[in-house]
Amino acid sequence: MHYIDLNCDMGEGMANDEAIMPFISSANIACGYHAGDESTIKKTMELALQHNVAIGAHPGFADKENFGRLEIFLSQPELYDLVVKQVHLVKNICSLFNTKLHHVKPHGALYNMAAKDKALAATIAKAVKDVDDTLVLYGLHKSCMLATAAEIQVKTASEVFADRRYNNNGSLVSRALPGALIETEEDALGQVLQMVLHNTVTAINGENIPVLAQTICIHGDSKNAGGFSRKIYEALQQHNIIIQTI
Repeated sequence: MHYIDLNCDMGEGMANDEAIMPFISSANIACGYHAGDESTIKKTMELALQHNVAIGAHPGFADKENFGRLEIFLSQPELYDLVVKQVHLVKNICSLFNTKLHHVKPHGALYNMAAKDKALAATIAKAVKDVDDTLVLYGLHKSCMLATAAEIQVKTASEVFADRRYNNNGSLVSRALPGALIETEEDALGQVLQMVLHNTVTAINGENIPVLAQTICIHGDSKNAGGFSRKIYEALQQHNIIIQTI
């Protein structure tokens, strides 16, 4: 029997949060740096609790103008503080609702940089562990982030994407390139089922490459994210795949 976690980036000012939440098992809540503020964190957390969805922190660069998608190069202490402050903020708000923070998933450029930069990934993993060593760190399959986290005994979840194309080395196709995003529900559903049932994904060059799908990201900023998340949820159920958090 297959099990899978469905996660979505939330609290980023999109209109789809309420439509998506019933069909996911984990919510990555923006910490106020790349998007959102304390008010949106609380509102999103309340919504997640209504639907029994695990709560995660979604730290990013302090760059709302570029939605955290611009690479910013920080010193190790600066990066450590950036992550610690954001995770602590969400963790402290969790305590107000008598619930626990479950995971951390870096956002945007921070996520992509950590996927290939071992030193940066190690700093993020240490920051997460120092805040709470029970937290799960979500990261791209076969990335530096997962490898370095494992080295210091941080629990990890191997993440794949429903709506992103892959290079043949397992990295995501840059959003700046044509074809980086999967635009149709049919193609996205096909990719999700391929990753979960067969542990492979078809790269941009047509090659099937291996992946470990423990959690699937559905982006909440796409125009049809509400209906899209529901169809993925229903398709997985039809294949007897149990949707639950890590």
